[in-house]
Formats: sequence, structure tokens, C-alpha cells
Amino acid sequence: MTLLDWRLYEAGHCRHPELATRRGGSLRTCTFPALVSLLRHPRHGWILFDTGYSAHFLRATRAFPERLYRMVTPVHLQEGESLVAQLARDGIGPRDIAWVVVSHLHGDHIGGLADFPHARIACAREAWDDLHARPRLDALRLGLLPGLVAGVAPRSLQWFEDLPAGSPPAPLQGFGRSFDLFGDGSLLLVPLPGHAAGHYGALFEAAGGPVFLVADASWSSQAIRDNVPPPAVVTGWLGDTAAWRDTLARLHALHHAWPALRLVPSHCHEWRPQREAAP
Repeated sequence: MTLLDWRLYEAGHCRHPELATRRGGSLRTCTFPALVSLLRHPRHGWILFDTGYSAHFLRATRAFPERLYRMVTPVHLQEGESLVAQLARDGIGPRDIAWVVVSHLHGDHIGGLADFPHARIACAREAWDDLHARPRLDALRLGLLPGLVAGVAPRSLQWFEDLPAGSPPAPLQGFGRSFDLFGDGSLLLVPLPGHAAGHYGALFEAAGGPVFLVADASWSSQAIRDNVPPPAVVTGWLGDTAAWRDTLARLHALHHAWPALRLVPSHCHEWRPQREAAP
């Protein structure tokens, strides 16, 4: 069994009413961190799962109509909070990142992609094709900002669908066909449909037990525990309500079937890392 080193970073956050992310929630405004996972494979080196917000995201949403993104979803990113800046303080430079695994192509997940131009980019071809098939305003409506991937070199892309099939543990075998990034079972990419086209999570073993990064299949761990999805107006706006609810129900069942598994949503306040303030 290959163990991966693992730690979380928070690359900015946004603010939403709780009601937008949890059916029956309140109107109070809550903070939703943009969490990024840094993994280290003993042979393949440093790997990112998503990138959070960055100066590239702020520039991409400076003018209209893209500025509507920030108006609907207020984004907060202080100086020194970008992922590349935090990694630099920990002694990790952009060239040290070998892979960026992209859960899906919403702007808050790929906002810092351009900060890692030397990395291989692993993502679903389904997500990539969906983004590039949409007119500008239709993409914006879904939280997609094509400009954030404009500089990605085709040779750097690795489609999930071209990888060998994974062999997930028994509790995950109902989630659909998974993919094995390195062919050694250390990092499995698991489909989590409903939230967005080509939406995937990542399963791996780390010190302390297994970890399943579930991206935006839920916006909180509590929603997984309670099996409470966002309201249908939100899930229908962004994706497929039936598929989203089915995925959440599967995660809820997984939580009970595999108690040792750490389920980590990308915006859950329970998983916010304790970080020193930037100098």
C-alpha cells in the first residue's frame, strides 16, 4: 500500500447564505473556504487537488459580465492567501508541483491553475469539452471561466478517461468507474456526478487512514452526515438535481459503511486548516 503525505490549504473563501447550500437552511451568511489538498507521492512527487482562488481569478472577474460571478458569490482573497504564495512560505515552488488534479472546472477550483505552468493537468475530458462547448454567458451562468484555462498547453493535459480503470474498495464500487492516476492504486479518481460536468473526487491512503476528497458533491460534512442536499433551485441551476442527490445519498451511506474514511468537501468549514497570518 502506498501512503501519500497530505495537508490542506485554504486559498481564499466566499460568502453565501446557508440556504443556498443546504435545503431548509437559514438566511444567515456563512463562510465557505476554497480548500486545496497538497499530496506527495513517494515516486511522483507533489500533487495538488484543485487550486482555489488567486489573482488570476480576480483579473478574470474584474470586468462585466464576468464580474457578476463576484457579485453573486462575494470572494475574499487577502494578499499572501493564494495557494502559490502559501506554498512558497512552506518551501515549495511552482516548479515543484508535478501534477494538478482538477475535480471540475468551476472558477473557484481552477483559479490558480496558471500559477503552475510546468505541472501536468489531470481532468475529465467531459468537463473540458463541456466548458469549451458553451457560449460565454452560458458558461458564466454555471461558474465557468474559460479564460482560466486559456494558457493550458494541450500536451500538459491528462484525461481521466484515458487512465487505467481503478480498483476501489468494496464500499465505493457503486460509484461508477474510477480511474487510477499512477497505475499503482495510490490515487483513485472517482466520479461524483450531479454538481458539474466531469465532477470527480479523489481517494487515497494517508497517515491516519483513508481520505476521500469529494469536491463539491456536498458543501459541508454535516450535509453528508444528514443527507441534506442544497435546494433544487440551486442544484438544477448548476447541474443535475437527481444525480446530485443520488451522489449525496451514496456519500451518506458510505459515511456509515466506512467510519474510518475521512470525507472532505472542498468548502467545509470543519476542515479549514489553522494557518499563520501572512507576513
